[in-house]
Amino acid sequence: MIKWADVIQFTNQGNPIPDKRVEKTEEEWKQILTPEEYQVTRLKGTERSFSSELCSLFEPGIYECKCCSTLLFDASEKFESGTGWPSFTQPLKENAIAYHADKTFGMVRVEVVCNTCDSHLGHVFPDGPEPSGLRYCINAVSLSKIKE
Repeated sequence: MIKWADVIQFTNQGNPIPDKRVEKTEEEWKQILTPEEYQVTRLKGTERSFSSELCSLFEPGIYECKCCSTLLFDASEKFESGTGWPSFTQPLKENAIAYHADKTFGMVRVEVVCNTCDSHLGHVFPDGPEPSGLRYCINAVSLSKIKE
């Protein structure tokens, strides 16, 4: 189980090695993503809070990266955070996510990206439920849900 100390260690000392890498040109990404998906995933944008039905969707399943289909989160780790974005307590695998310091907007946060294709997913915070205490606050537009 990943805890906040692990997140900080990955952020400062290097991320886990992904199972594979997917790299495309910006033009290739633009051809396979909608303008909103491209803005969020490739340009580190953010969708409006409460703009996605994924916030209130709690059926079993797996969430994958919109850009490369890497499996990222299990619905069993999803919880209602009240923030307006889907929130999870853990990634599916330790090496599915990469962590980067984000010092934009006068804040210090930890950005989370798909470790396979560097797609911007959102941020992780140390204010989630136990036992991990983590809240992965994820843009719904960066995810696809696979029904079980």
